[in-house]
Amino acid sequence: MQASGPFSSSRRRFIGNTLGAAASLNLLSNFVKGQGSTANGKLNIAFIGAGGRASANIDGCAQAGQNIYALCDVDRVRAAGAIQKFPEAKVYTDWREMLSAEGDKIDAVVVSTPDHLHAVATMAALKMGKHVYVEKPLTLTISEARALHAEARKAGVCTQMGNTGHASEGSRLINEYYQSGAIGSVEQVYCRTNRPIWPQDLVRPAAEPIPDSLNWELWLGPAPAKGYSSQIAPFKWRGFIDYGTGALGDMGAHIIDHPMWALDLGLPTRVTVEKADRSVPGSEKDSHPSSCIINYEFAAKGDRGPVKLQWLDGLYEIPRPAGMRADQEVPGNGCVYLGSEHTMMHSSHGGNPVIVDSNFEKFVAPEKTMERSPGHYLEWIEAIKSGDPSKAKSNFDVAVPLTETLLLGVIGSLLGAGTELTWNQETLTTGNVEADKLVSHSYREGWVL
Repeated sequence: MQASGPFSSSRRRFIGNTLGAAASLNLLSNFVKGQGSTANGKLNIAFIGAGGRASANIDGCAQAGQNIYALCDVDRVRAAGAIQKFPEAKVYTDWREMLSAEGDKIDAVVVSTPDHLHAVATMAALKMGKHVYVEKPLTLTISEARALHAEARKAGVCTQMGNTGHASEGSRLINEYYQSGAIGSVEQVYCRTNRPIWPQDLVRPAAEPIPDSLNWELWLGPAPAKGYSSQIAPFKWRGFIDYGTGALGDMGAHIIDHPMWALDLGLPTRVTVEKADRSVPGSEKDSHPSSCIINYEFAAKGDRGPVKLQWLDGLYEIPRPAGMRADQEVPGNGCVYLGSEHTMMHSSHGGNPVIVDSNFEKFVAPEKTMERSPGHYLEWIEAIKSGDPSKAKSNFDVAVPLTETLLLGVIGSLLGAGTELTWNQETLTTGNVEADKLVSHSYREGWVL
């Protein structure tokens, strides 16, 4: 559907601004070198998304001492709290208008929209030379993630994905416990979430009248033109394939992140879908399965052998490891590592890593060897101010492979139990024609990446 009315005109203004992005980069030379844009060295940060999860990101940047310069949200009721809290901030409904009007004044952009909008908003900011912080998962499709990665490198900006547990103390301990050899070699990891906590395995609900406070056309953005439902926005969109990535995309970034980092897994070579439960006829056209078991295989690397990782969600639970301490239970959200010396588990976000086998008293915690994080938001801000993208530890070099891994599982789950994908990371092909169609993004007319 071709956009019309003010939607179309604002888009034309944005495109005109983007065409002049190269010139605007000159205005940002001081900020790119880490000098900040304001007289007191604070960064001017603009937020695409101001309600819901966005409020935590806004507060995180404010608590880190930065300037909440502009707020944009398509729902003025959802945004009301942030607008009231930061009355000096510029306020917008259309993020394209915000970037067009404020582009020479802002240093960085935080994207806290539903998944389907991450890529287009982030790409626009990158093309203007802005540093970006993007909620997890990074994108709705693998092709989008790859495109953002390439553009971020080209722009030389500092990036961060919102998997906040990557900055946790637990995440460092997990790395040290494995990399020191304290838990031995690991060939099998289990990862689980008790989500979805929203409905999945359902057909799209009937359209409802759009609330006066919501610009539904802007909420849809590049997604197909379909009717509004309160059973989709503002919260339950994660279960719908047009907008979200289901339980795996939501929580995998907080859970699978840790074994991928600690074991240096790289990208999977093979993904197989053991379970992808559905009971509602036709739901495969609209929503994600209600429960899944997905098996990932990672090739040997360096001194490490091949690793199998099993993802479980919904009704499925991690099997209790043999010899597990009687006073411990497998995590509802988290991971279990079967090490040759010890069995280790932790909760989501890398929380509370603990040895859970019967020989736990023999475990000797290794010395702390990793640099600790000042905080997930501070990492990103310090990266910007120092001009060193590597200071942000979940930058796109980390976030893109993690997102790609999650999305391969999502693609498999949409095709159903028995699906096998063999991932060729060079050609972005899976060995499955139907799966290959889901690797790349597709937008409705009037929207491009």
